[in-house]
Amino acid sequence: MSMTRRSILRGIAAAPFAGAAGAVLAPATAYAATIDPAQFALTTRTGNSYGQFADLNAGLAAKLTTVDATAVLADTNRKATRLTSAGTAQAFEAGFTWDSGDQAVDYWIPQGVTTSADAYGNGVYPDGGSNKAVLVSWYFETDPDGDGTDDYPLDKGLRLTFVNHNSASAPTYRHVLLVEPVKTATGEFSFNPIRKHAGGILWYGNLLYVVDTYKGLRVFDLNTLFQVDTTQADSCGLVDGTYYGYGYTYVLPQSGAYDNTGKYLRYSAIGLDRASTPDSLVVSEYSEDGAVDYSGTSWTGTGAPTTTPKVVRWNLDYTTRSLSSGTPSEAVTVAQKKIQGVVSRNSKHYLSVSNGPSGTGALRTFTSGASTASTVCNLAVGCEDLSYHTSGASGWAFTKSVIWNLSEYAGKRYVYAVHADGS
Repeated sequence: MSMTRRSILRGIAAAPFAGAAGAVLAPATAYAATIDPAQFALTTRTGNSYGQFADLNAGLAAKLTTVDATAVLADTNRKATRLTSAGTAQAFEAGFTWDSGDQAVDYWIPQGVTTSADAYGNGVYPDGGSNKAVLVSWYFETDPDGDGTDDYPLDKGLRLTFVNHNSASAPTYRHVLLVEPVKTATGEFSFNPIRKHAGGILWYGNLLYVVDTYKGLRVFDLNTLFQVDTTQADSCGLVDGTYYGYGYTYVLPQSGAYDNTGKYLRYSAIGLDRASTPDSLVVSEYSEDGAVDYSGTSWTGTGAPTTTPKVVRWNLDYTTRSLSSGTPSEAVTVAQKKIQGVVSRNSKHYLSVSNGPSGTGALRTFTSGASTASTVCNLAVGCEDLSYHTSGASGWAFTKSVIWNLSEYAGKRYVYAVHADGS
């Protein structure tokens, strides 16, 4: 029986946790051994087979109305509900859940989370502005029940949700389609859906980083979104002279990429570290049983490294919001299976660890080179990506630093923050 994209990339079933500490593998030497980071190189890519991203997006801008993230946050069309708890999550601080349609839909599945506290240190967007916002990525699943038969044959790719959190008691939101700019067979500017997993996202300044599981990182400029026609829910790109985005009002086109050119790395989740000097991003790998699966032909790079899951760090350039180098500055192996999210504070790392569709998730922490890890608190069932939110983000009224998480399963979907110290 064929496997769904979800089961290929993440796995569905999970072994029980070893108590509250999560599904920990017994380390032979260290829980988090440091390894050579240079083997996981990324190379900047500025275009695709249709041309340079900048030229393709300029061509679209000549045809369509251009807006930015601030405009989208001011044009939300759905209502979220404030939470006072999030299932099995402990140390709860704040959160919300989706409207009834998005809570129940089985073909759109939430995965990544980032906030305006990632975008700028004071927690608000844009720089000098006042918006408190949360972004969430979703992927389209054509076979939600995993029986090998597509229930929804048209894969609509990825969407990004802009949540206006200026009123914590009544958040509102809007979905936007993520697309890749292309040209048609006749040379006209268009765009295609991006049929990937989007397991983790990171908002840094005007840029959004999205993990591409087998390939590296995709980059999107939040200053450049396009408004499109909404009358055809099953059309995307230029169709008979009109631009569509599967019924969504806005599309966000890819503006850059970083391709893996070193050893294979499963780009499963991504997080920001503002405590490091300079700022940096970290990527973690998902494994079903503690050994990362590098089989298949989808990978880019030079071959498989050790299969122990890893956390890898790249330094960021604050002035450009891009990677300062394609060579990582740190890499550690992590004797932990089912890692769904990662954030770091210098050498201290936090992981979200899942436990299947009915088991309690866990927030775990360790330091680079350590022989053990500890559990900070329980997370919700179906825990996914993480985003660290320091109490120094003055635009938000959090007296303690928090870590945002979200859960994926229909009927149990929460977006919420827990205290980083587990209190």
